[in-house]
Amino acid sequence: MEINPIKNDDDYKKALKEIDNLMDAEPDSSEGDLLDILVTLVSAWEERHHHIESPDPVEAILFVMEQQDLSRVDLEPYIGHRGRVSEILNHKRQLTLPMIRKLNEGLGIPAEILIQETHIIDNQYAE
Repeated sequence: MEINPIKNDDDYKKALKEIDNLMDAEPDSSEGDLLDILVTLVSAWEERHHHIESPDPVEAILFVMEQQDLSRVDLEPYIGHRGRVSEILNHKRQLTLPMIRKLNEGLGIPAEILIQETHIIDNQYAE
C-alpha cells in the first residue's frame, strides 16, 4: 500500500481497512512498520476530527455512582454533608479542591475531569 496523508473520510476509512488487514503483522517487519505508520496517521486524524470532549464533572460523578451502585449518602465522605452533596449534584456549587482529591482517590474519577468548571444553575453558591 502506498502511504498518503488522510485528507477526508474516504482516506480515513481506507486506512482503517488497511490497519484491520495488518493487525497480525509481525513487529519490526515491513508490514509491522506500515501498521505503525497507519496507526499514527489515523490517530492524528481522529484527534483533529473526532475529538471527544471530557464529561461534565457532575455527569462523571453520576456515572460512577450508577456503575458502583452508590447512593448520595455514599458520597458524603468525599463531598460533605447531605446538603452539600445535593448542591454539587444539582449544579448549585462547584467542587472544591479537597472534594476533587477525595473523589479522585476514593472513587477513581480522573482529576482532569473533576477540575473542569461545572455549569452552575444558581450562582448564589458558586465559589
